[in-house]
Amino acid sequence: MIKLIVTLTIVVSLLFASPVFAYTVKTGDTMTKIAREHSMTLQDLANRNPQVQNLDLIYVGQTIHTGDSEAEMTVARTVAVRAAAASAALKLEENQGYSEQELDLLARLVRAEAEIEPYEGKVAVACVVLNRVASSAFPDSIKEVIYQKGQFQPVRNGAINKPADDDSINAVREALNEKRNLVGDSLFFYNPVIATSRWLDSRTTTASIGDHVFKR
Repeated sequence: MIKLIVTLTIVVSLLFASPVFAYTVKTGDTMTKIAREHSMTLQDLANRNPQVQNLDLIYVGQTIHTGDSEAEMTVARTVAVRAAAASAALKLEENQGYSEQELDLLARLVRAEAEIEPYEGKVAVACVVLNRVASSAFPDSIKEVIYQKGQFQPVRNGAINKPADDDSINAVREALNEKRNLVGDSLFFYNPVIATSRWLDSRTTTASIGDHVFKR
């Protein structure tokens, strides 16, 4: 809830910023045309509009700053900073508060543990790790859960260090959002055919996907 409030606050502050000496893009406008009509060089116009990342890509209704005043330059810089902050906050919200580094680590574990499993099996492995983070019985970060001693074979054999593939990355994203409850409150998974330890056999089964059985 706190994350959501912070995100909305940043976005609202961005939306209600009121730049002065501004030109509104109309149909047929280009940055070159706007610069010419305001007796400016294209580079001057670009310098006054750091929020425009691609000079060949502007859209109808967009605000372009054209004045020479220091006030406008200050507003332009403020708008650009707020836009970047809003984008970062929305990205953090999409990631449920986890950093990109944590999600990359999780995706690498998913690939190592479930590379030959069906796609839903990859999502399920990610869900187990996220469930552990949320559980008082395990550490409270993705990194600490994954590197907890004796928990995941890819950590022991080095497979965790291989880059994540696209399926694993996408599976992590879905586990964070629409498929968060795919395997309920599962905290464990294993392949009973090849497992050498049988202690998970007696725990409650929550799902079976591919070769993996999920337990709580």
